[in-house]
Amino acid sequence: MRENARGALPHEFPNPDTAENVRYQPSFAELRSLSAPLEMTTEYGGPAYVSEYRSCSATRTKTDVDDVLTDADREQLCRAQERAREVDLVCVDRMVGRHPDASYCCRLYVPASHARIALAWAKLLEPAPGGREPDFVTLQLPDWPETQIRVLVDDGVTYVLGSDYTGEAKKSFLRLFVHRAKERGGLGLRAGTKRVHVRDETGTISTVGQAFLGLSATGKSTLTSHGCWLDAPERAEMLQDDVCALLPDGTVAGSEGNGLYVKTIGLTAAEQPDLYRAATREHAVLENVRIDEDGVVDFADGELTTNGRAVVLREDLPSAAADIDLPAVDQLFFITRNPLMPPVARLTREQAAVAFVLGESIQTSAGDPEKAGEAIRVVGTNPFIVGPPGEEGNRFYDLVTDADVECFVINTGHLGDGKRDVGVAESVTILTAVARGNIEWAHDETLGLDIPASIPGMDVEAFYPPDYVPDFEGALAAVRAERQQYLGRFETLREELRETVY
Repeated sequence: MRENARGALPHEFPNPDTAENVRYQPSFAELRSLSAPLEMTTEYGGPAYVSEYRSCSATRTKTDVDDVLTDADREQLCRAQERAREVDLVCVDRMVGRHPDASYCCRLYVPASHARIALAWAKLLEPAPGGREPDFVTLQLPDWPETQIRVLVDDGVTYVLGSDYTGEAKKSFLRLFVHRAKERGGLGLRAGTKRVHVRDETGTISTVGQAFLGLSATGKSTLTSHGCWLDAPERAEMLQDDVCALLPDGTVAGSEGNGLYVKTIGLTAAEQPDLYRAATREHAVLENVRIDEDGVVDFADGELTTNGRAVVLREDLPSAAADIDLPAVDQLFFITRNPLMPPVARLTREQAAVAFVLGESIQTSAGDPEKAGEAIRVVGTNPFIVGPPGEEGNRFYDLVTDADVECFVINTGHLGDGKRDVGVAESVTILTAVARGNIEWAHDETLGLDIPASIPGMDVEAFYPPDYVPDFEGALAAVRAERQQYLGRFETLREELRETVY
């Protein structure tokens, strides 16, 4: 399949230094000025925009690794290149990643009429060094008559045609970032990372590196950025919010060094004070969030979409560390919303590899708005994967085994029929206790997992899943059978892992 792309389609984009139709490296002020016709100014003085597309178009995306690009595809891309020489464009260069083995210069072209896309995307990343040539290039033309996203993986080029969603620009570069990590023996992770500094049993402050794998809207940003209500000298530091790369030496390399692209539905000052404060700063950029005629922001209103977003700056988050790379990950959490799962369970490495491949979550409006709330499986909870997903499970097992990582599954949803929610307070209590190492674990034969017998500050008996599900054993048996069947799809996944179903 690779011969369909490499060398067959020259990518001829306007030279930003010489092309008369390109504004190269405009400032944030210039980008906002260009976006003025589309702006709604919030009560905080910041810009807010509404896009036509409000989620990524996964079903309209092809890569030249996993799909065959047809002659019609190539004809469309050639026409897109011609269009890029005819319309007024803005061109912005930014860096994805800081790690010497996982950092790339990324160039985004968008029409000046959609400069808001560049404004939001550029705030997530750090400026590229002057004179550096791009490793990855994306051309986004929202006014294209048909929505098509085409990715030339080896060439590092993405065409986003017919979508004005900022998330497509973000995803175009992160998809290639995680693929390059895999080519170098690592693994891309849809994960947030943090460092937690807590007292151990002797009173000594120890540092624990944590990573959280989860789809959008499952609580990843909340858990990653939460300060855990710790008092000095204990503290928690957020390193990265969304996409990372687990490298062969055990380092977790971050991707976005300047900001976060956070989901805003239900964002409150009471439960997520730091994120709320950052999202209501003047330099935050809001997308598809309800704003009334007086500029009043309503994060609870999902009429436009439940996938409303805010681009917030790391500097506005007290928990954000100066660095984005985690030198070593000690504890890794799979975030689920499966109502049969306990608030937290400890996994063996084999179970963790299975959890990685199963990718149990719920569909959200960031993926498919029409199916939001339905159960979904996404390998590694990572929609950025290029290539055979079964190989990712094998690679995950090897990397976490070599790095001696403890693995857990954490339920941020509810138990059974929904009468018992696992809220932010419970999740943060769990994370802090896991970091301190003061959870008493016991193997539960019904669940087939190690679950807490006690957690300081939490009544764990009130969160036992079988108490909330009629015929729990029957329901779990059905889920296990479905899991086993699903794992059978991955021919490249090692047999001993396919047979490890919890």
